[in-house]
Amino acid sequence: MFAAENLTVDFTGTPLFEDISFLINPKEKIALVGKNGAGKSTLLKIFAGLQQPSHGRVVIPKNATIGYLPQHLLVKDEKTVLEDVKSAFSKLLDTQAILDKLNNELASRTDYDSQEYNDIIEAVAMYNERLSIMGAHNMMGEIEKTLLGLGFLRTDFDRNTSEFSGGWRMRIELAKILLSHPDILLLDEPTNHLDIESIQWLEQFLASSSSALLLVSHDKAFLDAVTSRTIEISLGRIYDYKANYSKYLELRAEQREQQLRAFENQQKMIADTEDFIERFRYKATKAVQVQSRIKQLEKLQRIEVDEEDNSALRLKFPPAPH
Repeated sequence: MFAAENLTVDFTGTPLFEDISFLINPKEKIALVGKNGAGKSTLLKIFAGLQQPSHGRVVIPKNATIGYLPQHLLVKDEKTVLEDVKSAFSKLLDTQAILDKLNNELASRTDYDSQEYNDIIEAVAMYNERLSIMGAHNMMGEIEKTLLGLGFLRTDFDRNTSEFSGGWRMRIELAKILLSHPDILLLDEPTNHLDIESIQWLEQFLASSSSALLLVSHDKAFLDAVTSRTIEISLGRIYDYKANYSKYLELRAEQREQQLRAFENQQKMIADTEDFIERFRYKATKAVQVQSRIKQLEKLQRIEVDEEDNSALRLKFPPAPH
């Protein structure tokens, strides 16, 4: 499983988040929420290995694969859509290249009874079996289904990626990440450049995917459809709920109401204590009590009321690429 252990990120002397820890189990789908600037994108970058925490670490299982989609990226323009998306199958294509080379060598040889010829025959069988296990026969079908699901037409497949807007290039990158079937998906606002049909397709894909998922999104319906656990970053801490986003909102509202009542009670106690100190500060008969109240305030752990995420939902619909 993946884990965050005692993570702290401190850019300017004020921690973005401090000493946070949590586990991500295989296949688990988690919504990462919080106000803008709370540290959601930073946390994804740390899991992706693109940024180092000030303290703590992330634990990545040996040989685990990671698929990371940032909010903004640059896609190289020298390939067609199909060529670019095929790179998700780089290991499969490398294996196919080896097999093609072996088959070409077999075709050029006539020493059918030699040990070397038999060795090549065995290697061809081994690589054919390996390709079968890797799903070579399904590759083009998977690519087509994914690109169509994300809104492309078949006539787009042979177009150069430079012909598409930034939003559509983001879809190309998302297709590559999904097709690589990583152990964990780290998706930062993946629906920003998708239309409703593509969002619905992505919901179904992610819900049935065997990959674990850490998802940042402002789309409430999307979060509800895909995730079953919600981690909130607030005031540098995390709150972990075994619930989808809508249920999390209910539980969070109840918890915040309890915090608010406790905060108000504490504020009244502080005000009463400070008033007592001011009234009797210079009375000798109350000196012991005054000092006791002063120490009480100094040791008091102040209650904080967590922030509310009032950021608006954002739905963006890019122009067609055609």
